[in-house]
Amino acid sequence: MSETFNIYCDESCHLENDRQKAMVLGAIWCPVDKTREIAVRLREIKQKHGHPTNFEVKWTKVSPAGKAFYLDLIDYFFDDDDLHFRALIVPDKSLLRHDAFPDQDHDVWYYKMYFDMLKVILRPDAHYRIYLDIKDTRGGQKVAKLHQVLCNDRYDFSRQVIERVQLVRSHEIEQLQLADLLIGAVAYLNRDLHGNAGKLALIERMRRRSGYDLTRSTLLREEKTNIFRWHAAEVPG
Repeated sequence: MSETFNIYCDESCHLENDRQKAMVLGAIWCPVDKTREIAVRLREIKQKHGHPTNFEVKWTKVSPAGKAFYLDLIDYFFDDDDLHFRALIVPDKSLLRHDAFPDQDHDVWYYKMYFDMLKVILRPDAHYRIYLDIKDTRGGQKVAKLHQVLCNDRYDFSRQVIERVQLVRSHEIEQLQLADLLIGAVAYLNRDLHGNAGKLALIERMRRRSGYDLTRSTLLREEKTNIFRWHAAEVPG
């Protein structure tokens, strides 16, 4: 039987006019049959550090006082061979020129980026269930469009490879919370921010454990911490 994977996706500063320079899309994926075991382990780490099991891990909550807890989460990701991470970095959204390309606005471009982030993860001999954090009221449209784009590219018209693309709430999904943490670290670094010593400690641990500086593209087939730094195409002449 072919293997089935869950992919948990999140994003940082994806809006067109949010006054943030860099955007990061990212995903954590793992085999479906390991999801419960991973979720239980993540809840145990919360309890170890005095948090209730329903405590929501978020990059925005990271502080120097909670550093040990978040470092344990980073280390768990790198210690568990069933967990994998990919991030797509858009270094500077101000360089985007949507109006220079036919039929492209920020939404169309956003789907292209999501596709570029996910396509390296997908194998034709496996099955995938993709979960996205609910962000706004247009989420249902976004999910349907992304599913269509991904399936069309894979000639997966019967949706046997990409079985579902579904909205979920991050406070209910441990792996999505972990994705938020890793994406947040990559985004903070690529925005050249320095104000939070706890966040800087997490970034340094992630760089050391991955062996990458988290600002440049890794090899395409990197399986544990896969980074793609995207660059805006030249405006067509």
